[in-house]
Amino acid sequence: MIEDKNPQRTSIAQLGEFGLIDHLTKNFEINQASTLKGIGDDAAVLDFKDKKVVISTDIMVEGVHFDLAYMPLKHLGYKAVVTNVSDICAMNAKATQITVSIAVSNRFPLEALEELFQGITLAANEYKVDVIGGDTTSSQKGLIISITVLGEADADEIVYRNGAKATNLLVVTGDIGAAYMGLQVLEREKQVFQVNPNSQPDLELYTYLIERQLKPEARKDVRTLLHALEIKPTSMIDISDGLSSEIIHLCKQSKVGCNLYEDKLPLDPQFINVCEEFDIDSTTVAINGGEDYELLFTIPIEDFDKIKGNPNFSIIGHMTEESEGIHLVTRANTKIPLKARGWNALSESE
Repeated sequence: MIEDKNPQRTSIAQLGEFGLIDHLTKNFEINQASTLKGIGDDAAVLDFKDKKVVISTDIMVEGVHFDLAYMPLKHLGYKAVVTNVSDICAMNAKATQITVSIAVSNRFPLEALEELFQGITLAANEYKVDVIGGDTTSSQKGLIISITVLGEADADEIVYRNGAKATNLLVVTGDIGAAYMGLQVLEREKQVFQVNPNSQPDLELYTYLIERQLKPEARKDVRTLLHALEIKPTSMIDISDGLSSEIIHLCKQSKVGCNLYEDKLPLDPQFINVCEEFDIDSTTVAINGGEDYELLFTIPIEDFDKIKGNPNFSIIGHMTEESEGIHLVTRANTKIPLKARGWNALSESE
């Protein structure tokens, strides 16, 4: 693709705050019957009637959660929505509305924000969520995106983190670890580019991993799949901070232990190959890498026959009594205490 050496650059200042909001939000459509009033007033108005409302919010900061050296703004907008929708999926609910707030420095022209909002609009259409408001302000440094998502579900559909029982099976959707390795590939190519700006990366061998990092998808299908199987999870969480961290969250809130089996971890072949290329242990990455946005949940052991062999799910362990602790059972049948080594946004840099 030929890069435009003289791209159009429209100053945000000439639009003003309200002109900018009108410009960026003109393509949003209303899809939900529960949205009575969206953007354009002092507050949005929603009508959920007999449904329960679930709400989550998330913030993404440039230099902490994303690097614009390899994260296209359109992908960033899409991913910002997906990460929030995933939290609603983890409650076994349906996402319905979002608000979008951004803080942006003057190094970003209008065209950059248009690209960001193209990704937000694409995700909003894909997940059928209405963009009903938000805020814009200036930033002294980089770009900050904060999204709040609302969802709905019947009271008996909602799944919490604290419902796992000692005999439950531990199940995960999709495969894990790929997003983390996609990030490693991008970071490596960034370093190569910094040394030699003329180098052109060949990323064909890493397509799946990079897609999992730059354009993840929330598992909105799982709610429907489980309903069709007549399975209601006893607890559920999404894998944004790493499998080990999320298992520990479930165990602590449910007051149970867990045995996670190394040989049951669902790993994509491309992920395994790239772990070998980087000389990184695939199990270590699979249980500690984050941003997969798959769902981790527990089900009664009586539901085993309903879920076994289903390509969407992998049974990776079982819950135990709290006194037994939380362990990884290796391929050599050795029990190792499971530690939370996943993503921690507030950890101190070494």
